[in-house]
Amino acid sequence: MKQHGFFSSIKYDLPASIVVFLVAMPLCLGIALASGAPLFSGIIAGIVGGIVVGMLSGSPLGVSGPAAGLAVIVLTSIQDLGSFDIFLYAVVIAGIIQLVFGFLKAGVIGYYFPSSVIKGMLSGIGIIIILKQIPHAFGYDKDPEGDFAFAQTDGHNTFSELSYMLDGISPGAIIITAVSMAILILWEQSFMKKQAIFSIIQGPLVAVLAGVALNIFFRSKSEYALSTDQVVNIPVAESIGGFFQQFTFPDFSQWNNSEVYIIAFTIAVVASLETLLCVEATDKLDPQKRVTPTNRELKSQGIGNILSGMIGGLPVTQVIVRSSANIQSGGKSKSSAIIHGFLLLITAMAIPKLINLVPLASLAAILLLVGYKLAKPSLFKEMYKQGRSQFLPYLVTIVGIIFTDLLIGIALGVVVAVFHILWNNLKLPYHYYPEEHKEGDPITIKLAEEVSFLNKASILQTLNHLPDNSNVIIDARKTRSIHPDVTEIIEDFKANAMSRNIQLELLSPDGDKLENPVTKFGKSMEKRTRRGSKEDLKEIEIN
Repeated sequence: MKQHGFFSSIKYDLPASIVVFLVAMPLCLGIALASGAPLFSGIIAGIVGGIVVGMLSGSPLGVSGPAAGLAVIVLTSIQDLGSFDIFLYAVVIAGIIQLVFGFLKAGVIGYYFPSSVIKGMLSGIGIIIILKQIPHAFGYDKDPEGDFAFAQTDGHNTFSELSYMLDGISPGAIIITAVSMAILILWEQSFMKKQAIFSIIQGPLVAVLAGVALNIFFRSKSEYALSTDQVVNIPVAESIGGFFQQFTFPDFSQWNNSEVYIIAFTIAVVASLETLLCVEATDKLDPQKRVTPTNRELKSQGIGNILSGMIGGLPVTQVIVRSSANIQSGGKSKSSAIIHGFLLLITAMAIPKLINLVPLASLAAILLLVGYKLAKPSLFKEMYKQGRSQFLPYLVTIVGIIFTDLLIGIALGVVVAVFHILWNNLKLPYHYYPEEHKEGDPITIKLAEEVSFLNKASILQTLNHLPDNSNVIIDARKTRSIHPDVTEIIEDFKANAMSRNIQLELLSPDGDKLENPVTKFGKSMEKRTRRGSKEDLKEIEIN
């Protein structure tokens, strides 16, 4: 892969990093709030995810930080362990486990998720973003930013929140949302994109600045003024010393607490899965279709979690909301993720009061557009045209994510995709069409290249339903490997064929007609499988 310098695409990465920063700031705070952790721990995780993981990662466009999918695990873990500093020790151990995963090359797991499920994940997250941001757009901010689960921390769910929202509509927030959305849509128009200045000054930044101006203006209009929970609320330190006092260190005295290691392993597994899923999704969104080295990503995340836990941060993963915002804002390289981390650090240290003027309504407008781009109607049409095998896992993943959470939705989609594969395997281990067979002619059953134990049921059923007093040819000349269970079925059929007056003929991979078909067939297939494996290895070595 061709390497690029940090500043090689800075004119694209710097504007994108500002947008990612604006999206990440409230998400970091909201996820910390939903996790029952100190608010500043979310900022720490965002800084570490941006700077440290960004530098170490091989992902050109992925952005790491605190993950909404871990919020429930973090919340219950802190409660079970009794204190936040003990939990931080678990985060450090989780990072070490992720490092081990990386060295064991566990990143290959990410390649086994079906494309339809990954696309369903993107569309499902897009819909969730839209549903979760509508209340913020109307000024109802009871549920914190970053809570993407169906059952919310405020006691409601995704859909009941929309009805409660109607009792808490804020005129000022609606105006800010409308103005911000108008700016964002204007920036999407082709005539705006043709102007060089507007490719540097991003629409989301203008929308946020307009929101800040309106927030200040509305302070003199009591009916339009925003409350403290309708703006970003980053902790404010009175001095640089006060800023560093917000860092927390792990309690290493709990090294003999077995519960810490159980929680650490849980965090490592879930964080790794979320990262690998996000890597796959981000690579699909990448206009240049670059491929992220997944084992390196696990190692980077492991180091990031070790450092985050050491200084008081939440667990980090690569996250799709920030990554997709990065891509849609024109980011070209990992520089945008790194710069966004420095922006989080600088603002938290130097200008937290200025950041606390940013309305959540402006950020809701940005995320609504991000969500729409992830779940465009055209994507549903495209997947539908690809057939049931692609559309069903895609749709099930979306529905699962909306009504449960990210990982359960993905699991449901994978189950449907695997079931469809198994169903096709049951139907396609061989070629035999009874309707085309003419009476008196031999019945020829052509085995496929790969015949696994999954094909047992259909082969057994077909052989059992062959007519008595017939001639049967089982053609395995193109078969590379056959499972012993299937060979056993053929042996049983040979014994049964004699009583049914069926003449059985087997054609081996070498094209020979076998006089003692079953024994020689099994040996021939065993030899063919070994040879095929050696040829595959030789091909891999040559490539």
